[in-house]
Amino acid sequence: MSLGQQALLIMLLVSAPALLAALAIGLLVSVFQAATQINEMTLAFIPKLLGVFFALVVAGPWMTTVIVDYVRRLYGSIPGIIG
Repeated sequence: MSLGQQALLIMLLVSAPALLAALAIGLLVSVFQAATQINEMTLAFIPKLLGVFFALVVAGPWMTTVIVDYVRRLYGSIPGIIG
């Protein structure tokens, strides 16, 4: 059970930078669209795409380190799980 809980926690940690960037940019674009009454789908999509890409570039090394550490711990715990 603890392996599953750790996997879910790692998944949340790794996905947080991209999701938070998309959330923040989406909120800003929504406020801008509401203020100017511009309803253009690409106006919402393109900034989110660029923001998520930038967040992945910035947080990518940290995300890779977290996943690699988890996989190492997972592989190291295999003998203890088997018996």
